Amino acid sequence: MQLRNTALILLLLLGTSSAMAQLKIDAQYRSRLEYRDGYQKLAADGSTPAFFISQRARLIFGYETPNFKFRISPQDIRVWGDETTISATGPADNPSFDLFEGYAEVKLGNAGWMKIGRQEMKYDNERILGARNWGQTGMAYDALLFKLKLAQWNLHVAGSWNSLAENLTDNLYPASRIKSLNFIWLNRKFNDKFTLSLLHVAAGVTQTDSTNKLNFRQTSGLYTEYKSGNFSSWADAYYQFGKSKSGLDVSAFLAQAEVSYKTGIITPGVGYGFFSGNSTIGSQMKTDHVFDILYGARHRYFGLMDYFRTYSSNTKQGGLTDLNYFVDCKLSKTVSLKNAGHFLGLAQTNTSTPDKKYLGYENDLLLNYKFADWGAFEAGYFFIMPTEALKELQGVAKDKYSHYFYAMLTISPTIFKQAQ
Repeated sequence: MQLRNTALILLLLLGTSSAMAQLKIDAQYRSRLEYRDGYQKLAADGSTPAFFISQRARLIFGYETPNFKFRISPQDIRVWGDETTISATGPADNPSFDLFEGYAEVKLGNAGWMKIGRQEMKYDNERILGARNWGQTGMAYDALLFKLKLAQWNLHVAGSWNSLAENLTDNLYPASRIKSLNFIWLNRKFNDKFTLSLLHVAAGVTQTDSTNKLNFRQTSGLYTEYKSGNFSSWADAYYQFGKSKSGLDVSAFLAQAEVSYKTGIITPGVGYGFFSGNSTIGSQMKTDHVFDILYGARHRYFGLMDYFRTYSSNTKQGGLTDLNYFVDCKLSKTVSLKNAGHFLGLAQTNTSTPDKKYLGYENDLLLNYKFADWGAFEAGYFFIMPTEALKELQGVAKDKYSHYFYAMLTISPTIFKQAQ
């Protein structure tokens, strides 16, 4: 309730906008129906499919002047039926109501901008730093970000320090989350064909929930795009070093590439992805070779059934490979149909993984229909054909046909816009 009142007060204050200022209020409503019968994990024989509807509702207040920007976005996330609307003592609480974004930007003369607060961070193909928009909650970061312009290069420098409360002692933080996320991003578009980005991230985590010591995993790498006529391609490569959460030395590698060629209304493409893993685990392991994608995108890579979200645990430290293809068909200006296939495998085997690397084939079929500037509908049907190795990896001795369906409606209107 307090957040609602704050938003209303903000709206009234910003209504008295000054000269050369712009006030804009956007909204977003997104609902998704899901049928899960093997999503994220193979369906066990005799299990009952899950069927539910979730939704996201956001208001986005934006205020801009030539030297200042302000944005605040409350959101409510819920599964239909998960909360009661009435109770014996009065209105029910709203635990799913939260602040998605809340930040300010200040212009630093001709050098660039300083951005501070809770904000989305989307860089390159979002493999390392992403908004993770598939989840209804999305991903936002509490950080200080400098966005600078150096000749023809864009330089972004960010730092963060996360805490659970206003502590009097200690700097404890859940070991499953990043205590301090810091990065440098250097980007240049050389021409209409070629773009290059360089990225370095220092991510510090505590060894345990009850210890202060931070171990920093360092990630350095590059992302490139090349487009010429109907030909498109992108590639990334990242190396990780430093220390793992447990204090082991890290030496891990990620590489991905994709090429496509548009011919008429059809665009076929092929790609390959590789995440390094451990061939030795347990007490004999001296160096950790499992790549950690930090807060990067998960859903859009390695199959949309999301079998591999946390690569260390989901592959039992074996790492992952993905030889994939897709065919994207633009049926009209508003409708497209895409089919993608993934041949999935382990990068390494160890004493916890199956002996065979090949895990199976996943097929993803997607339909997108943008029926208005403010509205879109999409639907997907995915299935997987697992090998015995995947069944062993997931501990599903007797499985059944695993498939998943969703239908999603997104409405994103501009409610109010005023410029003076």
